[in-house]
Amino acid sequence: MKLLALDTAANLCSVAIFDAESGTMLAQISEDIGKGHAERLMAIMEQAVANAGIAINEISKVVTSIGPGSFTGVRVGVATARGLALALRCPAIGITTLEALAYDAGKALSGRPVLSVIDARRDEFYAQFFASDSTPASEPMIVTLPGIVEQLAGHGQNLVLAGSASALINAKLERPLDVTSAMATGTIEAFAQLGIRSQDTALPSPLYLRGLDVKPQQGFVLKRQVAE
Repeated sequence: MKLLALDTAANLCSVAIFDAESGTMLAQISEDIGKGHAERLMAIMEQAVANAGIAINEISKVVTSIGPGSFTGVRVGVATARGLALALRCPAIGITTLEALAYDAGKALSGRPVLSVIDARRDEFYAQFFASDSTPASEPMIVTLPGIVEQLAGHGQNLVLAGSASALINAKLERPLDVTSAMATGTIEAFAQLGIRSQDTALPSPLYLRGLDVKPQQGFVLKRQVAE
C-alpha cells in the first residue's frame, strides 16, 4: 500500500509518499511558506509523486492533518484529501497536529508522557496530554496559560513538552520541562506513520476547537427596501 500524507495546518506545506509494505519513505517535501497553501499544495504533491517514481493512481490511502491550526490551511488539506480519496476511490483519514507532535516526541524521548501545546494566539493554547505510550490522556482543548499551568501541577518532571507554545509555558514554571519541538505541527513522517496505523474509517473533518475569526460587517449591510 502506498500512502499519501498532507499537512497544511500551520506554516509548512508538506507532502509525503510512504510505502507501507517496505516501510520506506518514497518521497517527502516540506516548504515553509507561511500562507498560500492552496496555491502551492498541488504543485508540491505533483513533485512528490514524480520523486517517488509512481503514478498518482497507485495511492491507496490519503492522510491529512485536520488541525488545530490555521483555519484556512486546515480547510485546504481536508478538502484536498477528500477530493483525492473520491477520485482515487480510496480511504481518507485525518490526524491531528497534536497527535503528530506527540508521535515525534515519543521518537525523541520514548517512554515519557507528553503535552502537545500549540500557540493559538490571543493568549490561548491548543493542548492535549498523551500517556507514555502516546495514547491520548485527555481530549484536545483550548486553554489559557494560567489554565494549562494549573493542569501541569498534577504532573511530574517526567512530562515532555512538544509544540510552538512550549517556551511560553516553561517561562511560567519554576522547573522547566524537557522540550522536543518548538513547531506548530508535527513532521510529515509523523502524519504518514500515524495514518498507516489508523483504523478510522470516517472522512477527515477539521478540528478547530474555537469559532472562526469572522464577524459580520454590519456597517455594510444594505437596508431592505419595502415595496410601496
